[in-house]
Parts: sequence; C-alpha cells; structure tokens
Amino acid sequence: MRYIVCDHPGSMTLSTMESPIPKKGESLLKIHKIGICGTDIHAFNGNQPYFNYPRILGHELAAEYVKGDAENFIPGEALTFMPYFNCGICVACKNERPNCCSNIKVFGVHMDGGMKEYVVVPNEYLLKGVGLSFDQLTMVEPLAIAAHGVRRGGITENDTVLVMGVGPIGLGLVAFAKIKGARVIGVDVNDFRLNFAKLKFGVDACLNPLNVNLKEELFTLTDGDMATVVIDATGNQSVINGGLQYISHGGRYVLVGLQKGDLVFNHPEFHKRETTLLSSRNANKEDFEHVISCLKKGLIDVDSLITHRLNFSNLPELFENISDPKNKIIKAVIDVI
Repeated sequence: MRYIVCDHPGSMTLSTMESPIPKKGESLLKIHKIGICGTDIHAFNGNQPYFNYPRILGHELAAEYVKGDAENFIPGEALTFMPYFNCGICVACKNERPNCCSNIKVFGVHMDGGMKEYVVVPNEYLLKGVGLSFDQLTMVEPLAIAAHGVRRGGITENDTVLVMGVGPIGLGLVAFAKIKGARVIGVDVNDFRLNFAKLKFGVDACLNPLNVNLKEELFTLTDGDMATVVIDATGNQSVINGGLQYISHGGRYVLVGLQKGDLVFNHPEFHKRETTLLSSRNANKEDFEHVISCLKKGLIDVDSLITHRLNFSNLPELFENISDPKNKIIKAVIDVI
C-alpha cells in the first residue's frame, strides 16, 4: 500500500509498505479521505509540541470497513473513528476524561497516523457513519474538537462568545456556540476568513485587530460588558496572552489552540474578574456523538467548510502551499480513492 511520511520538518515522501493485518480486537479500514489539520501543518513546519520525526501524519479520517471482529460493523460500510487512544487506567481515564489521558497516543501525532491507504484501529474507537457521506465523516474529528471546547466553556444562550481565530476549528466553535444559542463575535487578521465566517456560519460580528482597536470595538458591541466567554483557536502566544482583556467579569477563558511558550497574564486583572481558565484538549465520545447527530440533522454545512481538495499522490509537493493565505484555504481534504 502507499503511504506518505513527514521525514523531517519541510519534507514529505510518498512510499510503499505492506498492508497491516488486524489482530483480535482490531479492524482493518480502507482510507477514503483525509482532512488536513493545523496539527499536520505545525508538524510539517516543525513547531508542533509532543512530536517526533519521521511520522506518518493524519487523524481526520473517513474510511470503509474492510475486515475484523468489531460487532455491528460489516465490510463496505462507511465510518470514522476517535483517533485518541487512551490507557484506561490513569487518573484521567478513571474519572471519565480519556481525552486527557496521561498516557494518550494520538493517531498521527504520538504514533503513525492515517496518511496511507489502509490502517488498523482498535474496535472500541470505531464510530458508525450510517447516513453520512465520506466528506462529512472526514470532518467529524475536527468538529468534535470544537464541540468539546464549547462544552468546556459551558456556553448557553445567555453568553456572548468571542472566538479568536476563525480557521476550521474556529468555525466549528462558531457553529456549536450558535447551536447553543449564544451571540458569537469572530476575530481574525484574515478578512477572507472573517467574511467566510459571516456568510457561511452566521457569526454575529467580525473584527480584524489590524483594522480596529479590538478592545474598544468589543466594548461598544457589548455595551461595556465584554465577552462572557473567550475562546482561543489561534495557538498564537501573543494572542493567547492578550485574551484576558476581552473577558467580562465572571467570564471564562477557553484555550483550544496550543503553543509552546508560557501563559503570561496580569494577576490583578485575572483575579478581579474571578476568571475561569480552561484548557480544551481533544474530545470525548459524547462530543463525537453530538457532532454526528448535528451532521445528520443538517445543522452544520460541511460542503462550505471543505474549500480545497488534493490528490494523495501529489500531496508531498503541494503540502507546503496549504498554509499560504493567498490560496484562501479554509479546509483541505485529501482524496485517497
């Protein structure tokens, strides 16, 4: 079978290997589509935490069941899976928080992932895709990340939510916050993404900090209250450290984006607001199930999210172009078949 490996930062190679063979408790899947995630881009650029090379990337996957001993799955059916393999015995797992398992192995990050034609996956992580297209199944994992972030923030219809960064994860955050009935304000330095968020995802207001004083504009939009929930989806250190100034008194700050440096806040400003600081890592089964339910109900338009398609064979020479703003890519998907 064919596979693509990221040999070292800035380099990908297309090669071949033997197809894997499932053991007891595992299933063989044929990969149809692969979503390109910010994690993949960071890994390619050499700035992804928790990462070693060489590595086969890819964890946003739509597949076909080939064979194995999974109950209620039959050859030929479409599916996806949770790409976070947890230990089941650590304190997080025992407390039903497997998304932050202390021994977690994320497919395509801590272990080789899905940029290949066939993968073997433990049966307990499989998710049925009945009624969903391969495109929709490709988007389940990134949307689950967003759904988990919104759940971590405890967002309700009474909240004004500021989403910093309206790339694919940010758009998912917008979508699920809107489903909860919240007012949502999007922030980005890319006007194309801001316009996309307004036209396709119904964000209530768009702010570009390169063009406006963000704090003053937010103050005006909220009648001085600021945002009850601020969610970072940029993974940019200066943006994250500056986010406190946009939070209301009694507000919550949810960090979905990840960067390598330190968090630095002014303690009196943090303290006087009685701010709740939350990280949001990966997603749990209930988040995946919520996403699948929303997709089946037509609450999220995947066709709008996927703006570019790439061929598996050509990916190594094209990958470096994906993060170029000039290409106006919201979400790129690799067609394996």
